[in-house]
Amino acid sequence: MYIVLCADGTLYTGWTFDLAARVEAHNLGRGARYTAGRRPVELVFCERLPSKNDALRRERAIKRLSRRKKETLAAEWSA
Repeated sequence: MYIVLCADGTLYTGWTFDLAARVEAHNLGRGARYTAGRRPVELVFCERLPSKNDALRRERAIKRLSRRKKETLAAEWSA
């Protein structure tokens, strides 16, 4: 589970098995359609979870958070 900060200041939340490859894909324009026109992206939060189902549940929960709460998660992670 991860959050990237896009060049235009927006945040994108996703999940992956290979975080480095996924962030690289976003920066090469091969990630999500959302990030393709918002490159470069910077990883601002990640969380390892024990299973794909846990990751998907956590992703959905984070997507429902306000921008401010997502920014708080990112700030705490980078601290």
